[in-house]
Amino acid sequence: MAPRLTQAQKSMAYRLKSHGLSNMEIARQLSCGDSLILYMFQGKISSVGVATAWIPRSGALTIDDREQILLGLRAGHSMSAIARGLDRSPSTVTREVAANDGREGYRAWRAHERARQCARRPKPSKLTRGPLQREVTRRLRQLWSPQEITRRLPLDYPEDPAMRVSHETIYQSLFVQGRGELRRELARCLRSGRTSRKSRSAAPRGGSRVKDMVMISDRPGEADDRAVPGHWEGDLMRHEALYDRAVMKGHRRWAVAAAR
Repeated sequence: MAPRLTQAQKSMAYRLKSHGLSNMEIARQLSCGDSLILYMFQGKISSVGVATAWIPRSGALTIDDREQILLGLRAGHSMSAIARGLDRSPSTVTREVAANDGREGYRAWRAHERARQCARRPKPSKLTRGPLQREVTRRLRQLWSPQEITRRLPLDYPEDPAMRVSHETIYQSLFVQGRGELRRELARCLRSGRTSRKSRSAAPRGGSRVKDMVMISDRPGEADDRAVPGHWEGDLMRHEALYDRAVMKGHRRWAVAAAR
């Protein structure tokens, strides 16, 4: 089956042609063969392309934005100038170019496809299969903690960026129901011995997270009639506010009076 271009690719090809790009350069930008671009301009293939279903979310860079970034880079414009033309932040353009091989290697369509892949949900887990999954499984059986595995992998595989994983990913693969990347029995290899995660946000049962907390119902009776100056919480706050205001205005005598 002959390769086909999407409608967005064909529209982009005609626009790039109007800006003086060669067929070879257009093919490079669209990640296709230059003969396909030649046939398209010669009318040997249909001018109607394959429809694309993915639409970037609101506020994200579109294929038209990436095309303008490409043309700006070819013209030698700065990142700030390109950003002003797009009405975007310069940091947005800088990150976009840096994440897609820089000024010399930037390709608009490849960058757009990369954004589409990154936007896919749910994301495939790193620990579904492959050497990373086998390595993590082996170390868990040796009673390594997820944190130790995360720190050790870059040392053992310094030239392989695929052999990287966060300890949170390992915990989720072990405990989150429905993930199942790592076998549940491996959770028993953890030093804690737990087979499910313990929430750190919830307060412990039967008490508070505040150490030695005194309930308001246990306060002494004399606090109700405010017979002791130390029980005048509101008055003390008022005096402190008056003192701070006097100090800010430079009135020393007022500050002393407010302190009294």
